[in-house]
Amino acid sequence: MNKKTISVVAAVIRDGERVFATQRGYGEFKDGWEFPGGKIEPGETAEEALVREIREELDTEISVGKLIDRIEYDYPTFHLSMDCFWCEILSGDPVLKEAEDAKWLTKETLDSVDWLPADITLIEQIREELAR
Repeated sequence: MNKKTISVVAAVIRDGERVFATQRGYGEFKDGWEFPGGKIEPGETAEEALVREIREELDTEISVGKLIDRIEYDYPTFHLSMDCFWCEILSGDPVLKEAEDAKWLTKETLDSVDWLPADITLIEQIREELAR
């Protein structure tokens, strides 16, 4: 049986030596930690979707930088294709409209939260970039 593929985008919002992570407040993966973002709507580019999702979820305007990686991950009921981008805040302070909690994490504290399976595959790349 072919699983449905869900295409999403994730923002690794960087502020100097730290990145922003959110804790899911709903659904099958409630309480897991992830980089904020969401589904790409028909007709949107990945970058446009990311700007819209962060505006909707965090009431914050971001600039989307370079692609870190495309994560392909098989969950039990679907396949996730996730484009992850470096982002910076242009204006606003993140306001949690959907997430249960959020933290700014440094390379030393990246392992202090319980990452969702797809997101954890990015952690080493992010740690290396933050160490530069």
